Amino acid sequence: MSKNKPQITKIAFKPLYTNLFNIVLISFFLSLGSGKLYSQDIIKKKTAIPANKQTDSANKIISPIEKPNLIPIKENDTIKKDTVKGKKPFLDGKVRYKADKYAKIDQKKKLLTLYDKAELFYQDIELKSGIIVMDYEKNEVYAGRIKDSTGKYTQFPNFKQGTNVIEPDSIRFNFKTKKALIWNSRSEQGEFKIKAAITKKENDSVYFLKGARFTTSKDIDNPEYYFQTNKVKFIPGKKVVTGLTNMVIANVPTPIALPFAFFPMSKETSISGLILPSYNDSNDRGFSLQNLGYYFALSDNYDLTVLGDYYTNGSYGMRFESSYAKRYNFRGNVNVRFENLISSERGYPDYSKQNIYNIQWSHSKDNKSSPNSSFSASVNLGSSKYFKQSINQVNIGSNLNNTLSSSVSYSKTFNSVPQVRMSLTATHSQNTQTEEINMTLPTLQLSVDRIYPFVGKDGVKKGFFKNINLQYNLNGRNSIVTTDSLFFKPQMFRDAKVGFQHSIPLSTNFKIFKYFSASTSMNYEEIWYTKTIERGYDNDLSKVTDKVVNGFDAFRTYSFSSSVGTTVYGTFNFGENKKIKSIRHVMRPSVSYGYTPSFEKYYDTYASDASGTMDKQYTRFENGIFGAPGLTNSNTLGFDLSNTFEAKVTDKDSTRTEAKKIMLLNNLNFSTSYNLNADGVNSLALAPVRVSGGTQLLDNKMNVNFGATLDPYAIDNSGKRINRFNIDNGGSLFRMTSSNMTLNYSLSSKGKDDTKKDKNEQSQRNGGRADDLFGTNTDLGDSRKSQFGDEESEGEDKISEFFNSKLPWDMTFAYSLTYGNNNRENKIIGNSIMISANADITPKWKAGVSTGYDFVQKGVTFTQFRFERDLLSWRMDFNWSPFGDNANWGFFIGIKSGVLSDIKWDKRSVINR
Repeated sequence: MSKNKPQITKIAFKPLYTNLFNIVLISFFLSLGSGKLYSQDIIKKKTAIPANKQTDSANKIISPIEKPNLIPIKENDTIKKDTVKGKKPFLDGKVRYKADKYAKIDQKKKLLTLYDKAELFYQDIELKSGIIVMDYEKNEVYAGRIKDSTGKYTQFPNFKQGTNVIEPDSIRFNFKTKKALIWNSRSEQGEFKIKAAITKKENDSVYFLKGARFTTSKDIDNPEYYFQTNKVKFIPGKKVVTGLTNMVIANVPTPIALPFAFFPMSKETSISGLILPSYNDSNDRGFSLQNLGYYFALSDNYDLTVLGDYYTNGSYGMRFESSYAKRYNFRGNVNVRFENLISSERGYPDYSKQNIYNIQWSHSKDNKSSPNSSFSASVNLGSSKYFKQSINQVNIGSNLNNTLSSSVSYSKTFNSVPQVRMSLTATHSQNTQTEEINMTLPTLQLSVDRIYPFVGKDGVKKGFFKNINLQYNLNGRNSIVTTDSLFFKPQMFRDAKVGFQHSIPLSTNFKIFKYFSASTSMNYEEIWYTKTIERGYDNDLSKVTDKVVNGFDAFRTYSFSSSVGTTVYGTFNFGENKKIKSIRHVMRPSVSYGYTPSFEKYYDTYASDASGTMDKQYTRFENGIFGAPGLTNSNTLGFDLSNTFEAKVTDKDSTRTEAKKIMLLNNLNFSTSYNLNADGVNSLALAPVRVSGGTQLLDNKMNVNFGATLDPYAIDNSGKRINRFNIDNGGSLFRMTSSNMTLNYSLSSKGKDDTKKDKNEQSQRNGGRADDLFGTNTDLGDSRKSQFGDEESEGEDKISEFFNSKLPWDMTFAYSLTYGNNNRENKIIGNSIMISANADITPKWKAGVSTGYDFVQKGVTFTQFRFERDLLSWRMDFNWSPFGDNANWGFFIGIKSGVLSDIKWDKRSVINR
């Protein structure tokens, strides 16, 4: 074939029409000019070859037609150029298509027909359907369903333009005007699912719908609820504006209707909007509106929620909540809560008014953003009575917790030689019972990495001398002890204590007789204070007083310590044919010695009465945050012994050849010390023996921990320890002064790994427990969250899973026993049990209970009952705490979806306070 002739790929149609079709096809493509029609997919013969005997000749690909090589016209050529304009192409881009059964082109009617699993791609449009008919003269396309062998409609159209997807029964679309008519369209916009009887696409950004329904239900064709309307203007990714809108539940129209409705559908993560309140009542504060507010979507990196509560007796509350994040850098959130609480009415004896507040801040930094530095914050501070008296939270676990704590820290590593690490930390600890607050603002810690001055060039650290190393540590602290009433008042800062502790430890470690590991160290400390005291007798007050002396002062101390230990292994074999094959016992004994000399040079004398006799000693560094130098030397010998017990047993699985290892005791520890300086009648040289241990039982699901204190000395009738061994006083070798045991057991029907560990996140943040032994905390600002920690996908149907497996359940069990005998009281001072259990009693019903019993106080501990009903896209729950000072109940029913979270009924009532 000549090079100047166009190359045409043949298509295998009926042999009789092959040549004729090629001629028509050539004419068609040449008439298109620059418009090109492609088929990059397989085109199967319609009738010439049976479906089960198709050959490769039926699977050709239509290639773009090459233009013939023409002789170029020279500039001086007398032939004039043709001035007739070329015919405008039908299409503005390439068309790609395929179909399983056939793809047919009707040149006369300008139609392209695709049948069975048809797909068509043109510009930004993707269309998939059972049948597609394209009129390339009118620039229109039609797509619809087809019937299968049973007569059922299948292969519904799927129309995608950009990010918008529509799944109708049929569609008619014009490529040029971008207008379309859509019948029974189905589309998703964020959490919304939309179905309309007829949809008119005006352009790329505006749709008009008739007979439309909106829902967040998973099944758009059979939803459990939807909003019905006949007139809709729909702007994808932005909003939906409707006419008269009626809410339909279970296909039954409800009286809930609006003359018009607006649904935001922004592609952004969130948009600003009003937060509707919930209605509640309280016995001592009256009726209320809670959680009325506004959400501000300030940017993609941070937001703000402002919420308020108001009670008819004048009580009110305000909350400001903000979350922020910067990808690959940091994230966090801040909650500030303030409440003005009024009880009873003015003029009544029980009338009271108080302000309470709580501040929570959580911040975490991505380590990859700056490997050599880090910053984190976990703050929970405020009024000690906040969680007990708050009108907006059901703070069960937090209410029973006695401590609030906070920490904000920054650390940085300097890659010098040696390496230097520095950290600044602010801490806060608050006892909600005593209302005492301990703070450090801040704590400075700086350490220089270990230096080995005697290590050779080979870097080997072996032996006594080569292992000698020294370090430098600095600890600076500004300590504040105050109360709720003085918090952040001038007196709080006047009472602050500032100090710096410098320490240089010098240590080494080495082997003795191959099997013993020894270490020795000497530590030098220097303490700086900005305040000291001057003690003396005040004649005017007739008592001893301490005068604060402001100014720099310091003292220096040093100490010496050493230790030696080893590890002893013992195995007891019972025989290979025994169920218990062997028991392995590992002992780690160690002996330590510590010596600190007396620093009496830092002590002075003072008069304890009006006589002026200087008969008492004191040090001006008393009450310092890093302590004071010792008046007497310390010379102590310590003994420690740790044990572990492990067994090899025959595995129940007969296919395994190796024995199974089980842990009998994770640890069994004994520790005591002996004062080498003790002498005289009243010296008690031997310290009580402390015994502690723990193990795991029931396939490692139950944790058992126990401890006891054994005193070798006897006591007199007043309960004071005397220098006489208990066995010499008619007693046993040791006198048990205290002991305790705790059991913790968590399991579920799906195994240990499936047990939910963080299902009570709100309680953890407020300082309570992670489990639900003390019930679950309810954030009344967002009641859509499940009480059971289950966040399965909306509308997920678990019926089949429920009946094909065991009943889903989980349980947490805790038992605590404490024995006291310090003064021959010989009684149980603590004995309580706590249980929490949750179960799916039906495929859609969940129930749970948290309760306990105190055997010493002879009463039921905190109790909470929880019930929840999964209504697919809705959720209903009820919780009830029948006993105690914070008895309450709450009921909630609402839509799970965040976009319709304001459609709810939330009713809570405090029984008594």
